[in-house]
Amino acid sequence: MRGAVIHAPGDVRFETLDDPKIVQPTDAIIRTVATCVCGSDLWPYRGLEPIGDPHPMGHEYVGIVEEVGDEVTSVKPGQFVVGSFATSDNTCVNCRNGWQSNCLHREFMSTCQADYVRVPNAQGTLVATGEHPDGAFVPSLLAVSDVMGTGWYAALAAEVKPGSTAVVVGDGAVGLCGVIAAREMGAERIIAMSRHEARQKLAREFGATDIVTERGEEGVAHVKDLTDGVGADSVLECVGTAQAVRQALRSARPGGNVGFVGVPHDVAIDGQELFFSHVGLRGGPAPVRRYLPDLVDLVLTGRIDPGKVFDLTLPLEQVAEGYRAMDERRAIKALLIP
Repeated sequence: MRGAVIHAPGDVRFETLDDPKIVQPTDAIIRTVATCVCGSDLWPYRGLEPIGDPHPMGHEYVGIVEEVGDEVTSVKPGQFVVGSFATSDNTCVNCRNGWQSNCLHREFMSTCQADYVRVPNAQGTLVATGEHPDGAFVPSLLAVSDVMGTGWYAALAAEVKPGSTAVVVGDGAVGLCGVIAAREMGAERIIAMSRHEARQKLAREFGATDIVTERGEEGVAHVKDLTDGVGADSVLECVGTAQAVRQALRSARPGGNVGFVGVPHDVAIDGQELFFSHVGLRGGPAPVRRYLPDLVDLVLTGRIDPGKVFDLTLPLEQVAEGYRAMDERRAIKALLIP
């Protein structure tokens, strides 16, 4: 088969790889229908995470089941499935508590920008649609496998409630999906922090009521101006930089909550400041599997359309251009079709 391999910062190649095989009786092999480049893939691409030896890339996927291990009964060959970037057995104590991304048998997916993918813990990870969806739904179903599920978790972690005010820090795919989530959870006012016109337009289409273009303390001051000097009830941090986390924490009102889902890089929380702010903080890898059935239903019934975050579609063999376009901010998110 063929797939993306990262060799060094800025160096992603499309290469011939070994076909995946069933290794454990809990595995499944899927034929990829669509995959994509994630914003978190840009950390190693930009040299901000170590790469080590050349290795495959990608953790978002939808596809058709080709083969299953002997212990997999929840899906069968021929079904269209949606998975998650973190696999889970969906039976351990952490899964039963709703934290499938911290499953005791968790494995992170990392080979999905390819023609075929081996999915560990397939019994608990994969969710089949009732029938093969119309192709128009595929981008949104792919978004559900990570960015929509992550944006949903950010809103839940920030405790967005009907009638509340929510701020979304970050205008990438996760942040934009966070706007969708905040709207679905009933936020009356949604303030999207963005400096890019195309992303601002999509944020408004998804439900943002206000746009803040400033960053850092200027951005915080603008949020305070929009909220009578108090701050927001809920803040969704969807970037992962030190500046973004500070901005999120300082944009929340006393007693408000921050959900942080951007993979943190060089982030340090000031315990003294947090203590006296009375701001609640929760984050981590999103337990996407918890939300998959509901989010798939919201997509297939036309209630949400997160697939609009894909503003560039390429054949899989042009995966390197997908990375370049996102790195240069020429694209929000690149959809790859084998």
